[in-house]
Amino acid sequence: EGRGDFQLIVEQMEERGDGALLRAFEQLKEKLHQEGLCDDALKKDLPLLPRHIGVITSPTGAAVRDIISTLRRRFPAIAVTVIPVTVQGDSAADDIIQAIEVANRRKGCLSDLDVLIISRGGGSLEDLWSFNNEALARCIYARDLPIVSAVGHEVDFTIADFVADLRAATPTAAAEIISPDQEE
Repeated sequence: EGRGDFQLIVEQMEERGDGALLRAFEQLKEKLHQEGLCDDALKKDLPLLPRHIGVITSPTGAAVRDIISTLRRRFPAIAVTVIPVTVQGDSAADDIIQAIEVANRRKGCLSDLDVLIISRGGGSLEDLWSFNNEALARCIYARDLPIVSAVGHEVDFTIADFVADLRAATPTAAAEIISPDQEE
């Protein structure tokens, strides 16, 4: 109306952009650094010539196809086992933790695993949020097998990257780092 009043009551405000998620990411990263989970001196060495690589990722995504095609091109004698998980959503972090635990038991067809790749393609901070989970970070840190984190694209960083033994900028880069070139 011409001379009406308007009242706005604000109960909460957040920064524009990533805001709360980015703050939570930075706080968890700092906490884990303070506890020593990201200490380079505690990182496991990757095998020089792996015999068997476990890939923890979505079985239907582009990341798994890139990893497998790169490994087949570079050194096809390396056995590859895909351990399927969801890589986005509420249950993803728990799925990844369970897959790491299964791989670390090294039973059955996983008995000769040398190294694990945890991977997914790129996405927004929200899409990659499962890899910023504290329980997952602690699981990665406490594992027996060396772990390469290959989450997202070159510009993406997750908590998993900091606690893993090695961060690869992309899933393809992880496969290239782990496998020797058969021509050499």
